[in-house]
Amino acid sequence: MKWKQIPLGQLQTNCYLIIDENNSCLIVDPGDNPKKLTTIIEQHELKPEAILLTHAHFDHIGAVDRIRDKYAIKVYVHVREKDWLTDPALNGSRHFMMKEMITARPAENLITDEGEMSIGNFSFSVYETPGHSPGSISIYFPDDNFVLAGDALFNGSIGRTDLPGGNHNQLIKSIHDRLLVLPEETEVLPGHGPATTIGYEMDTNPFLNGF
Repeated sequence: MKWKQIPLGQLQTNCYLIIDENNSCLIVDPGDNPKKLTTIIEQHELKPEAILLTHAHFDHIGAVDRIRDKYAIKVYVHVREKDWLTDPALNGSRHFMMKEMITARPAENLITDEGEMSIGNFSFSVYETPGHSPGSISIYFPDDNFVLAGDALFNGSIGRTDLPGGNHNQLIKSIHDRLLVLPEETEVLPGHGPATTIGYEMDTNPFLNGF
């Protein structure tokens, strides 16, 4: 299994393509720039299977409908944020002085719990990691040694918690209970910025001192 990081939009939100040996792919957090994203998909002759959202803030959902419609694929989001796609007040776009509100149609599939999950030939674990937002999830591929952490854990930082539904103590607990327990060599693929590893963040992240 391979992954490709594609920063999109003004906030350079990381979209990820998770690619198997047959060139099928999962699209995680298509936040903006659908033309750029589809060009990369077609250049690599990939076959999208689904869209997964680590959470439904506006900078992670801006290209959802264009990508969903182009490839006739379904969207997965945690049930706690099922209304965020259609509501600019919930997804944050109303609060950031955007020229236009960002919305998407409701997701076809709601993630209701942690555990093992499969889409096509892709198998992975879903962990609930709220704190940055109530329905934030992390997506762990144990056989390939990486986790998509959304905006929970960054290289040298953690997600902001001053947005609606954010909770700093809950975020720290999520990181401690769900992410720092992974093998230290696990690659962390964050929603913004460069990749890191669990071990590196345990040793150096100033927000995680004492854990």
